[in-house]
Amino acid sequence: MGSQDHGIDAEMCARLAQEIKEVIDAGVTIALVVGGGNIFRGQVASKAFGLDRSVADYMGMLATVINGLALQNALEKVGVQTRVMTAIAMSAVAEPYIRRRAMRHLEKGRVIIFVAGTGNPYFTTDTAASLRAAEIEADVIFKATKVDGVYSADPMKDPSAKRYEQLAFMDVLKNDLRVMDSTAVSMCMTNNLPIVVFNLTKPGNIKKAVFGEPIGTVVR
Repeated sequence: MGSQDHGIDAEMCARLAQEIKEVIDAGVTIALVVGGGNIFRGQVASKAFGLDRSVADYMGMLATVINGLALQNALEKVGVQTRVMTAIAMSAVAEPYIRRRAMRHLEKGRVIIFVAGTGNPYFTTDTAASLRAAEIEADVIFKATKVDGVYSADPMKDPSAKRYEQLAFMDVLKNDLRVMDSTAVSMCMTNNLPIVVFNLTKPGNIKKAVFGEPIGTVVR
């Protein structure tokens, strides 16, 4: 979305693609999970427009496919081989998600973009990211957001909010810190998958996060 109120910002896509390419060129294997909130948020729309929650969630999943294709286009323009894999079958635009095929793509150095969440309503993109990370045996999840970590309160509303550098999974769950939804956090805890929450809007932060520079908040 970039600086826009909604939709896809071509400049933001191009910048993200270039930053991801730098990480790939350094020898890091990456898979991406994209949401669709810049186009359609299922849970919000369900309440606002009276849509059935399942219908609204499926509409949100389709929005993630649009974002995934936009990101694929941006990445391939800078020479990064990608595959979009979807949890909802749509063979004309993306491959169906099959774990063994995904692992093969990663072995060949391709970037996978996972879209359509888990393919099920009532599950968030966070849960989809945690599930796919566990399935492909990832080392870490990077949650790219608009804020520079996890705070004790909303920093936009509470100037005294404290930013955490390190957190335990149980602290996140007990204090409802909204790093990710509780299902996603529980899955990460069960599979010993650390989460790094960092600000995506600052250029260069993807590389800093991947190479372990002290930015954001680490949940482990």
